[in-house]
Amino acid sequence: MELSNRINTDIKEAMKSRDKVRLSTLRNIKKFFIEAKTAPGAAEELSEEAALKIVQKLHKQGKDAAEIYETQNRADLAEEEIAQVKILEEYLPKQLTDEQLTAVIRNIIEEVNATSLKEMGKVIGLASKKLAGQSEGRLISAKVKELLA
Repeated sequence: MELSNRINTDIKEAMKSRDKVRLSTLRNIKKFFIEAKTAPGAAEELSEEAALKIVQKLHKQGKDAAEIYETQNRADLAEEEIAQVKILEEYLPKQLTDEQLTAVIRNIIEEVNATSLKEMGKVIGLASKKLAGQSEGRLISAKVKELLA
């Protein structure tokens, strides 16, 4: 099922079950989908790739916000963000484990014959494309740095 259709269906289910956190999270996703469709120069239909990027962005923002709230001793706000992040994770592809990430990045390093940190940009660029949605950029960057060092 297309991601935007799945969101719409899940909004209806959240309304029926009166799940306020889920409903507000899904409505927020839908709002960003609509904004992306109506942006100047945008296509009338939102591609799956673009929809996935929106959900990833919201996921990352939610995690970052929760970390900030925790450092400021605002557990109430952090819990709310974490609840929303968990809902967003349902719409993202399964994340790679550390071992899987290491294996994929080792293959990419061999593929481009990278031997030093000077070639880190090439490896990260290729890894980011191959692992889109399966791992966060900062994790990819840290793993590449670790393996090339």
